[in-house]
Amino acid sequence: MTKIPVLVTGGAGYIGSHAVLALQDAGYPVAVIDNLVTGFRFAVPEGVPFYQGDIEDAALLKRIFAEQGTRAVVHFAGSVVVPESVSNPLKYYHNNTAKSRSLIAAVVEAGIGHIIFSSTAATYGTPEVSPVTEDTPQRPINPYGMSKLMTEAMLADVAAAHPLNYCALRYFNVAGADPQGRTGQSTAGATHLIKVAVEAALGKRASVGVFGTDFDTPDGTGVRDYIHVSDLAVAHVHALGALVANSQQSLQLNCGYGRGYSVLEVLDAIDRVTNRRVVRELQGRRAGDPAALVADTSRIRATLPWVPAYADLDTIVGHALAWERRLSDTNNQ
Repeated sequence: MTKIPVLVTGGAGYIGSHAVLALQDAGYPVAVIDNLVTGFRFAVPEGVPFYQGDIEDAALLKRIFAEQGTRAVVHFAGSVVVPESVSNPLKYYHNNTAKSRSLIAAVVEAGIGHIIFSSTAATYGTPEVSPVTEDTPQRPINPYGMSKLMTEAMLADVAAAHPLNYCALRYFNVAGADPQGRTGQSTAGATHLIKVAVEAALGKRASVGVFGTDFDTPDGTGVRDYIHVSDLAVAHVHALGALVANSQQSLQLNCGYGRGYSVLEVLDAIDRVTNRRVVRELQGRRAGDPAALVADTSRIRATLPWVPAYADLDTIVGHALAWERRLSDTNNQ
């Protein structure tokens, strides 16, 4: 079956660049738009048409859609740092919500039929139950989560009014890097635990902060569901296939493994993989951090032919570490 041309917004970023690789590997013609504010030009594979620009630029989008024959959009472009969203909410409502509205309007005008949206478990806020199902009430506790939930609402309303279907993929904690070393998490000052911890293991940080040791969890530290970025990227490919196969359905799917690890368990994995001990700095809880956030993955597994290949904490850590070493080697040349 001929694969439709896809535009990836934010395709020079962490998750977006992995999705570009997964779409390419699956035979889709791919193009990328990214403003390179947080993305990296080197993360876009050679030969992939690249447009440096903003998803608010309607004229640019119209030109890309025409030049590439775009039939689907996979939308990653946006801002993702939760504490920053609290201190600068207008930035998040602009980058994540207003710009998504501009993109959706351009998609409708061009008659493009499918959107995959990079959403987040942060739309659930502090859920009262874990694991979290897709029907768990969405009550974000920060502007980042709310900016994504507002985009989900826009997509639902637009899909009801226009010949468009969408899939909102709600990510849990994304980590790791491409197993072949083609791309990874390259952002300086990243806040993801596994990224921070491998930096500490390589001497780029003195220690790792452990925020909260008195949660109602087995060891007192927060429990999260970590998903390998390459498995997540493949989930986007399967979601696109499902939208194309049935243009009448839209989907909302959790993306995780359904297995939680505590902060201390993650740091123990870092120690195992690196054969050295990362210094832990025990600190108080951060406002709004739930004790546990683990995905119920029964819907995605029932809906898509998605079989994770890297659902192992030490594997995730090993790939993240290999990428971090590669970044160090590149920067030291």
